[in-house]
Amino acid sequence: MHNLSIDLETFSSEPIAKTGLYKYVQSRDFQVLLFAYSLDNAPVQVLDLTREELPEWLKAALYDPAYIKHAFNAAFEWYALGKHFGRELPLEQWRCTMLHSLYCGYPASLDAAGKALGLPHGVQKLTTGKALIKYFCTPCAKTITNGGRTRNLPEHDPAKWELFVEYNRQDVVTEMEIERRLSRFPVPEQVQREWEYDMRISARGVAADRELVDGALYCGTAIEEAAKQEAIELTGLENPKSREQMLTWLQGHGVAIPDLRSATVEDALEHKDEFEPDVARVLELRQLLSKASIKKYSTVVTTMCEDGRIRGLLQFYGANRTGRWAGRLVQVQNLPRTYLHGAMLDTARDLTRRKLPEGLKLLYGSVPGTLSQLVRTALVPRPGCKFVDADFSAIEARVVAWLAGEEWVLQVFRTHGKIYEATASQMFGVPLDRIVKGNPEYALRQKGKVATLALGYQGGSSALIAMGALKNGLTEEELPDIVSRWRQANRAIVRCWKAVEQAAIQAVETGRSCATHGLVFAREADIDSGLDFLTIRLPSGRKLYYAQPHFGVNQWGGKQLRYYGMNQMTKKWSVIETYGGHMTENIVQAIARDCLAVNIERLENAGFPIVFHIHDEVVIEVPEDRADLDEVTRIMGQPIEWAPGLPLAADGWVGDYFTKD
Repeated sequence: MHNLSIDLETFSSEPIAKTGLYKYVQSRDFQVLLFAYSLDNAPVQVLDLTREELPEWLKAALYDPAYIKHAFNAAFEWYALGKHFGRELPLEQWRCTMLHSLYCGYPASLDAAGKALGLPHGVQKLTTGKALIKYFCTPCAKTITNGGRTRNLPEHDPAKWELFVEYNRQDVVTEMEIERRLSRFPVPEQVQREWEYDMRISARGVAADRELVDGALYCGTAIEEAAKQEAIELTGLENPKSREQMLTWLQGHGVAIPDLRSATVEDALEHKDEFEPDVARVLELRQLLSKASIKKYSTVVTTMCEDGRIRGLLQFYGANRTGRWAGRLVQVQNLPRTYLHGAMLDTARDLTRRKLPEGLKLLYGSVPGTLSQLVRTALVPRPGCKFVDADFSAIEARVVAWLAGEEWVLQVFRTHGKIYEATASQMFGVPLDRIVKGNPEYALRQKGKVATLALGYQGGSSALIAMGALKNGLTEEELPDIVSRWRQANRAIVRCWKAVEQAAIQAVETGRSCATHGLVFAREADIDSGLDFLTIRLPSGRKLYYAQPHFGVNQWGGKQLRYYGMNQMTKKWSVIETYGGHMTENIVQAIARDCLAVNIERLENAGFPIVFHIHDEVVIEVPEDRADLDEVTRIMGQPIEWAPGLPLAADGWVGDYFTKD
């Protein structure tokens, strides 16, 4: 076997950050400019494809299983070279070094991964790349000095082109060094196979209803312009969409708010009777003008390929640590909920497609609110097909109970499945059959629900508040009692938090493996490469990696485990504090992710092609005569070999567009 490390530099008129990889490569002016490679760790060679062709041996190697191809974000090189040659390259022959970095808990960018790994300056990614990429890889503006050209070619600045060649060469050097350093901690074959399934799903894409999208943009713009004009008349402001101008005006008219965030304005509107009518109306207009629903439709248009499909909606292993998928482009994991259903939803879609904003306003009141709900429905199956949507029922609650051995919870899921009622029954000592609509005890269901959703990972009152406890009728005074009752009812889960933390601390302190709850905690290191990890082997065999584990002191003066990772707030490589409940959350979400991965493979192999998925939900596109929800949910409810006793169940719907059932 040979190892062929590759990096490309390319041109396209499509802005890849906005349109995504697939539309970028599908552009008619897409071109591979430079092809840097190293065969079996030999010095890196760079081929200038603006002046020469790939040698025949290299063309053959790209399709030869004896050559394993490596690239950082291999999705790009794989898809781009397939377009270049007009024939898809064998996916199973590719290995993604970015995936390897993410698997081991390191960042997703080549530059950030190199720095986090402490690569010497000579093998780090060059900092000159950004300007060079802008110069050679994207269109340029016509000017008198450049002769009115729209693209910079090598002959327009030979010195810059030489720098660009070196930049391309260095990327392969950096990629190979990252791969070398991580080689003692390989990506499991199962995760590699999952990546291959993910690549095929991403390349398959999902169709968008262009007529609905165009109608939504028309209706949204019409309503926004009317609202903006009304706000100008009421306030006299030059630009009522300006945060600074609007905030100053509102504060000057008795609205004591610190900012114009949606939640802040919403809270102020709850007291609108205290303001002058014009002031209250301006608050309503501000809320209307800040709606982001139109932006989502614009993103759909920007990312649609020529065949009307959007590709690359998910990033494999994008959620650091757990390995869950992350949303990209349209952000399907973060779309507004759909509260309209049935005929009401169909009518809203019809009025939008016909560009009738007044009709939407007449029937539904808020046009932006209605358009926001319709964003999901812009994703549709191809003609003659249906969507089959299925999602796991309460997957995290099931997994944490299975992991901890909380038998009463597992029994609920194996029987009636009413976990919120059963939790309330356990917490308050009320018979389950009393917690039904019409009985006063039914009010306890809300407490059982918010506790189930919020408290599985060692959270307290603040976790209940974050889950919406106060907005759902609970008072702050009763929250500590809910926390206490839930923990009393779920003692096995509480013990699991403690066992996970103790096992992690013991593994880091002693360097010896420690097992608990079907998990194996270990400290793994490669002294030569300067790498040191706390690892947690999951039931699936996959591992979670915590880089450079060490100890600090928590706010109570006790020992606290810490590690290095990407801070989700600052997006920087820095120290992250953790504890038993937080690690349990990582583990549970990782196991839930593995359950989904198993079923993606099962469904694909059973002839149910997935177009995208969301945490615990899959969206399948099949011909109408194969839209078999029962078979899909049967497959998803099958036992998983590495999770004996985990009760899985799925439910869903069949339809002509994506929605929230």
